[in-house]
Amino acid sequence: MIFTDLALSKRLERAEGFACTQYAEARRRQFPESGAEWMECGGAWATFDGVDSPCTQTFGLGLFEELTPATLDRIEAFFQSHGAPVMHEVSPFAGVAALDLLCRRNYRPIELSSVLYRTIEPPAAESPSAIAVRAIGDDEAELWSRISARGWVHDHPELLDFMTQFGALTVARVGSVCFLAEAGGQSGAAGVLCMNEGVALLGGAATVPELRRRGLQSALLAERLRYAHAHSCDLAMIVALPGSDSQRNAERKGFQVAYTRTKWQLCG
Repeated sequence: MIFTDLALSKRLERAEGFACTQYAEARRRQFPESGAEWMECGGAWATFDGVDSPCTQTFGLGLFEELTPATLDRIEAFFQSHGAPVMHEVSPFAGVAALDLLCRRNYRPIELSSVLYRTIEPPAAESPSAIAVRAIGDDEAELWSRISARGWVHDHPELLDFMTQFGALTVARVGSVCFLAEAGGQSGAAGVLCMNEGVALLGGAATVPELRRRGLQSALLAERLRYAHAHSCDLAMIVALPGSDSQRNAERKGFQVAYTRTKWQLCG
C-alpha cells in the first residue's frame, strides 16, 4: 500500500524536477546562447529554461532539507542573475515553517495544482482497436511537435511558435519518450512520458481539434502506462488544475489526488 506522505511527495516532486532540468539541458544543447542551466540547492532543483518558460522554477523546496534563508538567498540570486522571476512549486509536505519563511520573504501564491498518482499494474491483454499508438522514430520529431502544437494552441493561435519550439525540446529531452496516436492512419494526438527513479510523469497530452472525442487520449494513456511498466516504473503521475477536466479524466483512469501544490512567486 502506498501512503500519501513525505516519502511519496519526494518521489513525485523529484520526477517533475528532473523533467524540467532536462528541458534546460536540451535547450542548452540546441541553443547554447540561451544561458539555460540548472542547479541543486538545499535539496531542491532550480531550473532556468528561459525567462518565459514554465520550467523556470524550483521543485522540491523544503522537502529534502529544512528551508533556510541562506538557501533562498542562493536560489534567488540564481534566477535574478538570468533576469527571471523567482518561482517555487511547493508541496504541502514542505511544512508550515517553510511556508511561513516564504511569506516573510515577500512571496505570494500565484497558482494551485493537483498532483495525482496511481500505481502501474501489469498491462491487460490488448483488444483490437482502430487507434494505433506508438513511440515516435528519430525522424518524426517535427511531426510530433506539429501535432502537439496544433492540439495545444487551437484556442490560442498566438502561442504556435512557442509551443512548436517547446515540442522540439520535448523530443530532444533526455529521459523522455514521445508518442503519437493515429486514427485511420492520420496522426491526431501527442503525448510524452518522462521517467525518473521508477516514476513515470505523463504530460504533453494534446489532440488536434478534428479528431477529438475519438478515444485517442485514452489510447495514449494506456500505451504510456504499458511502456512505463516495461521499463520498471511502479508509479505514474499527472499534474492538473484543481477541479479541471484534466483532473476528472485522470481520476476516471484510476489516478487519485496526492496533494494540492502551491506555486509561490517573489514579489518586488
